[in-house]
Amino acid sequence: MVKELWGWLVAFFFTQLFEMPIYWKASGSLRVAFFASAMTHPIVWFVFPMLMDHGVEYWPMVLLAETFAVLGEASWLRFNGVPRPLLWSFVANSCSVGCGFALRELIGFP
Repeated sequence: MVKELWGWLVAFFFTQLFEMPIYWKASGSLRVAFFASAMTHPIVWFVFPMLMDHGVEYWPMVLLAETFAVLGEASWLRFNGVPRPLLWSFVANSCSVGCGFALRELIGFP
């Protein structure tokens, strides 16, 4: 359990590192920028992988999880009056997931 929480914390740090500046630019608010990913990340990290226990393969699970993240974060941005929330959310999530996979491939981390 500690290893899972540590893995999530590291992944959450990297997600915030990549997504917060994008959301801050979009919203002008650190609160909005922080909570966009903070609301969806635990669900993406802990809940969506359980789909693989029910026969969903890895890449479809990733696609579902990232779609959830984009739509959930876009909803948060819209609620906070950010123009073009779906575009900002797509850009932020594409950046974080792309950089996350690149880091994992290059250095095996996170």
